[in-house]
Amino acid sequence: MEKRKAIYQGEVVDLGLETVVLPNEQLLQLEVVRHPGGAAVVALDDSGRVCLLRQYRHAAGGWLWELPAGKIDHAEAPEQTARRELQEEAGLTADKWQSLGTFFSTPGFSDERIHLYLARALSPTETDRHADEVIEVHWVEVEQALEWVRCGEIVDAKTMIGLLLARQPVA
Repeated sequence: MEKRKAIYQGEVVDLGLETVVLPNEQLLQLEVVRHPGGAAVVALDDSGRVCLLRQYRHAAGGWLWELPAGKIDHAEAPEQTARRELQEEAGLTADKWQSLGTFFSTPGFSDERIHLYLARALSPTETDRHADEVIEVHWVEVEQALEWVRCGEIVDAKTMIGLLLARQPVA
């Protein structure tokens, strides 16, 4: 038995109250956010530097270091989202792409799944940012970025996971 009562449906999230029966047969009502998912890109240049964005995030209270990333639009494939976001936010295209896997961002209340990609053989192109995107593009040595993860300078989960997975990508 699963029943859903819509609470709010916006451009990014769909919040509902869902009545579910858990595997232990417990009947509960849960607040669940449905989200189309997203994709993030670890873009490495020929010198081994990673493209990081310093982006203003109102919900987080200020500036964050992040990988180029964004929401999957209109049932596009995750790699297509990654390619689009790399171009829109960082002004880059890539000839070589590799999946680094996926993860749930906040499975306690959301079904959002982030798809991670490694991009190499980069070329510059024009950006195409949205009005709500306040972004600075930076190139950082990978080891420096990993140090920023360890010391708490990078606190964005997709960026932390992407950097760690890119160190030893899946064959």
